[in-house]
Amino acid sequence: MIRPFDFSLPNQLNAKEPPERRGIRRDQVRLLVISRATGGLEHARFDVLGKFLRPGDLLVFNSSRTLPAALTACGATGPCIEMRLAQHLPDDSWLALLVCKAGDPFGCGLRVGMHLDFGRDLAAEVLERDERIPRLWKIRFSKTGSELLDSIYRLGQPIRYEYVSAPWDLDYYQTVYAREPGSVEMPSAGRAFTWKLLFALRQQGIDFAHLVLHTGLSSYLDDELDRTHPASEEEYFLSQMAADKIDRARQRAGRVIAVGTTVVRALESIALENGKIKSAHAYTRLQIGSDHELKMVDALLTGLHEPEASHLDLLTAFLPAPRIKAAYSEAIREGYLWHEFGDLNLII
Repeated sequence: MIRPFDFSLPNQLNAKEPPERRGIRRDQVRLLVISRATGGLEHARFDVLGKFLRPGDLLVFNSSRTLPAALTACGATGPCIEMRLAQHLPDDSWLALLVCKAGDPFGCGLRVGMHLDFGRDLAAEVLERDERIPRLWKIRFSKTGSELLDSIYRLGQPIRYEYVSAPWDLDYYQTVYAREPGSVEMPSAGRAFTWKLLFALRQQGIDFAHLVLHTGLSSYLDDELDRTHPASEEEYFLSQMAADKIDRARQRAGRVIAVGTTVVRALESIALENGKIKSAHAYTRLQIGSDHELKMVDALLTGLHEPEASHLDLLTAFLPAPRIKAAYSEAIREGYLWHEFGDLNLII
């Protein structure tokens, strides 16, 4: 059966480097605008985002900061292992994808009780294989809290997929407003914002709110598994101040515009039946599709998503699948760039 979002993405449309390495500013990437009311398309540049917003609108950002979540560890015997952190669990352990540096890509002689040495006084114990996603293993580091984060920042590298041309520095994987470290991959929808653009939007009467959702691993390096879209259980936090801003915007008929699918998942997880929202600190595994009635979010700023990605299912809560498919076909014809360093899509 052909899924609604099966399409062929030409290799040249993979954004292989950050815009700054292509000779443009962050906020000069392209912007594909889709009207929820009419399905009409407009092509623009991201630095004129304010043209599509109005006073009273509220942009909600994910201020989670990206970790250098790819680390190398060696056991007492056997080959060294690349560890890709997948998610932080409530009991302070982690789920991680463990990949052999040589030989069997997923074997490595991994076993419960195995000890991994990362150097610089950081180690971990392999606790068990994850029952829901067998590619992942539960591990516990020898450090916790800020000490662990300090070690990860010293030893790790950003997770990089094959379409990215070089191991770019971690700074390229951060939004300008990122604060709380915890995402294993960049919440990339907000990457194009600059302080100059944020100031201009504020002057226009656009308000801002922030939440935190620490993003999990987007690929398990297994095509069949990735196609099933197993949802990570991701930690989020919404302050009472941010909740109050969202409620005020809705009371004044301002639009709540999610900057990224992570923001949609967090807000829709918290939304109350009476149309209000409250502060919350929890984990979500919410999967959103065409059968989900949006309670809290009116519009979405997001990247362009690869074929069969679960994010495409989420977009169908905003627009019918045929309209999204048509817009993506237009983006391919117009040469838009995909992935975390690529162009953006506003559905409003």
